Amino acid sequence: MPIIDAQVHLWRKGKPSPQHQPEPYLVEHAIRDMAAAGVDGAILHPPTSWDPDSNEQAVEAVQAYPRRFAILGYPPLDRPESRTLIATLKQRPGMVGARLYFNQPHNRSWPTDGTLDWLWPAAEAAQLPLALLAGDWLPALGEIAARHPRLKLAVDHMGALRGAKGEAAFPKMKELTALARYPNVAVKLTGGPFYADDAYPFKSLHKHYRAMYDAFGPRRLFWGTDITKMPCSWRQCVTHFQEIDWIPEADKKLIMGDAICDWLGWRP
Repeated sequence: MPIIDAQVHLWRKGKPSPQHQPEPYLVEHAIRDMAAAGVDGAILHPPTSWDPDSNEQAVEAVQAYPRRFAILGYPPLDRPESRTLIATLKQRPGMVGARLYFNQPHNRSWPTDGTLDWLWPAAEAAQLPLALLAGDWLPALGEIAARHPRLKLAVDHMGALRGAKGEAAFPKMKELTALARYPNVAVKLTGGPFYADDAYPFKSLHKHYRAMYDAFGPRRLFWGTDITKMPCSWRQCVTHFQEIDWIPEADKKLIMGDAICDWLGWRP
């Protein structure tokens, strides 16, 4: 079963957010750690909030290892050239979509105050899938999905509450699973161990995995880690999910790699 991690950050400089390891994480580190964990490929998410050059670093990684990496880039959205960047992003090496987050005081309201009304039709026209840290505005994401049915939208980190653990990390599970009615919405099962309040194999997560699995099915769920903030090894991130006995093996194959490749149109 090819295993594709739905979220990995690479960076060379800057101060990462406190949840992440403080040291830079380079492509050489990722290749080494993926080999040790049995991970075949990864979707890179440039962390431009702390390393403005991380988009370029991701492109370099794809050029060095084109069968191992693809990129959800982070183009700036508040510049005169932003619309052109959205329209042409997939022309860059390895770029298969964009990953966007709005967690700063100046941009937190952008998804809901009309600032980004231009983005959704532009991304739809460009056939540019978007992954969004949307846990704070899930109903609005549903409205966007309804208005733009050809725009692929993926919810980051299961819509979990950042920094919370256990049951407290999933206060909006009903809002999240309600989005399954829109066939253009998927969920990234990334960061699971970070939100668990128990030790490996993190069985406290099973209830939440089951709710998402029952709602979205295996073709719209994408396993991954966000490895630089995990409380366990990459290998344990793999095996804790592989060992879930109520998910059929064929569905695990989809969730752990095939589904996100199909969703993004990437053929590693």
